[in-house]
Order: sequence, then C-alpha cells, then structure tokens
Amino acid sequence: MRPLKYLTVAVLTAGTLGCAGMSRQQQTTLSGGAIGAGGGALLGGVSGGSPAVGAVLGGAAGALTGFILGDQGDGRHRHRNY
Repeated sequence: MRPLKYLTVAVLTAGTLGCAGMSRQQQTTLSGGAIGAGGGALLGGVSGGSPAVGAVLGGAAGALTGFILGDQGDGRHRHRNY
C-alpha cells in the first residue's frame, strides 16, 4: 500500500507543477473539464446511468464553460467605441 501512496503524491505534484506555465484560459478550460468530469461521473453513478458517459458529457460541458469564462476574463479583448 505504501508504494501506491507515493505514486499518488508524485502524480498530483507533477500535475500541479505542469499547470504553472498555462494561460488563464487554459487553466480555466482544464479546471472546468476536470470538475465537469467528476460531477458528471458522480451524477451518472447516482442516477443509475453510466458513470463513464456522465464523465465524458460533464467533462465536455465543463471544458467548454471554462474556455468561455477564461476568454471573457482574459482582459486582452478591448472594445472599441466608434
């Protein structure tokens, strides 16, 4: 059981450090996808459906939502008044 614990810590650390060079939009897309996949799997399992299908659909919806929200909060898009 001990090697599994070390492997889990190593994977989580590598995943966290791998996000350091991402833009805000990339981070929100990834976060939205991960949260959506987790929520979709949970709802799919609780409702009696397939957790895998719930994870795929929730992940896609979460990633799309994160992409849209990350694009709006970026600040690089300025509106011109003509």
